[in-house]
This record gives sequence, C-alpha cells and structure tokens, in this order.
Amino acid sequence: MLFKKEKEVFSMMQRHADQVEECVRLAVSALLHYINGEIKDAKMIARQVDDVESQADKVRSQIRDMLYSGAYMPLLREDIYRLVKQIDALADGAEAASDFFLNQRPVIPVELRPYFDEALQTSLSVIPPFKEALSCFTKGDCEFSTIHDHSTEIARIEAKMDKMRWDMTKKIFTANLEYAHKIHLKTGLDAIVGLSDLAKSISDQIEISTMKSLF
Repeated sequence: MLFKKEKEVFSMMQRHADQVEECVRLAVSALLHYINGEIKDAKMIARQVDDVESQADKVRSQIRDMLYSGAYMPLLREDIYRLVKQIDALADGAEAASDFFLNQRPVIPVELRPYFDEALQTSLSVIPPFKEALSCFTKGDCEFSTIHDHSTEIARIEAKMDKMRWDMTKKIFTANLEYAHKIHLKTGLDAIVGLSDLAKSISDQIEISTMKSLF
C-alpha cells in the first residue's frame, strides 16, 4: 500500500510539473505578445496563465495530502514536499510576471524590446533540464551524475540570465527616460530573470532529495 502511494505521488509530481511548464510557456508567450504591442492577445493568454496556475495549486495540495497520509519515510517526506512547493513557486513566478506587465503596463521603448525578447526566450530554456532532472528523480532510472549534469545546465542558464540582467539594467538606466520609468522597467526585468533563479532552487532541491534517497 505504501509503495502504491509513493508511485501515485511521483505520478502526481510529473503532472504538476507539466502544468508548471505550461504556465511558464504561456506566461512567456503572453509577454512576447505584450512587448510586440499585441495587448489583446497578451490579455487572453494571461487569463490562461491564471487558470493553469490554479490547476497546479490544486495538484500541489493533493500531493501534500498524499504525503500526510503516510507516503514515504519521514526523512524524505519533508524534502519531497519542499521540492513540490519550489516547483509550484515557478508557476507563481510566471503568473506574477504576466500579471505585472498586463496590470501595470510598463512602456517598453522600441530600442529595448529585442533585449526583453531575448530574456524571455532564454528563460524558457530552463524548462527542458528541469523536467529531465525531475524525471530522473521520480523514476529513479538515472545516475546521480546525470541529475547533476541537468542541474549544472540550469546553473549555466541562470548565470547567463544574471549577465543579461546586468547588461539590460545598464541599458535601462543610461536610456533617456524618466527615473520612474526606469524603475518600472527594471521591476519587469527582475520578474523575468527571477524565473531562472526559481529553476535553480528547484534543481538544488532535486539534488538534495536524490542524495538523501540514496542512503
């Protein structure tokens, strides 16, 4: 019975991760439309982001209940739920970024649009290694070194995003804009770059949980 519960938790974690991935992809799509001035399409997609994030929250709650019912040894139970919460935080971050742009409507100068576009596209690249690392953990069919490789790739993307944030911040604050406008753009930039920071936290937790499960 316990083994059945554990298999069900892993299955639910994969479903939850799929929903989180969809949430991130939809949010990036909404923001790309926003940057290109396609506000109507951006608003429509942003509403989908909210719906998918809500669905992910429900699955997270179901996983929590399953863990409370006795799935896994106590040593791993807390780590697994911490991992699920961090994965869910990625969906929250995507929704928050989408809501920020669609609610506050920062005006992005034409000359800065390509940089925001690149940051959004790069943020999507954390999804494949994150999903691969999680699959390795839930299925238990990978060497630890494989999970570490996926985590290293996420760390590389995060470092790239940090460099982009540095460069874009300089471009924003040297642009001929009002100071309040610069702050508004920087806040939006931080919301985008923050997605890679969240992915890095997830990969770190996957490594920690995997190491504990080996002993």
